Amino acid sequence: MKLHAAAQTALNTVTAYGPGYVEINRQRYAHSLLVAPEGGIARWEVDAFEALGPAHFEALLAREPELVLLGTGERQRFPHPGLTTSLARARIGLDVMDTRAACRTYNILMMEGRRVLVAMLMP
Repeated sequence: MKLHAAAQTALNTVTAYGPGYVEINRQRYAHSLLVAPEGGIARWEVDAFEALGPAHFEALLAREPELVLLGTGERQRFPHPGLTTSLARARIGLDVMDTRAACRTYNILMMEGRRVLVAMLMP
């Protein structure tokens, strides 16, 4: 699905997604990503939902988001609450959804000026 912003922006925007890929600012990625409205797009060093560990979520704290969207691939899967304790302690919200929904939700929150971080699994 192609997504188009209503106005030109210098913010990181999801411009398309499909099976096995996501496109940020018209550049295609086929690996797990961390994307915030500003700053660089980073590879998220996790290859599968089953490989998620507490350290993967602790690493998100450095980006100082107010909300983390976790895109879990083709279907919505919830991580064990023990994995995300670091986010809860820091009072950072976590929403879990499939990656397509995470892309759409990220674009809306980003355009609202929220400090959102999307962590997308691309198995």
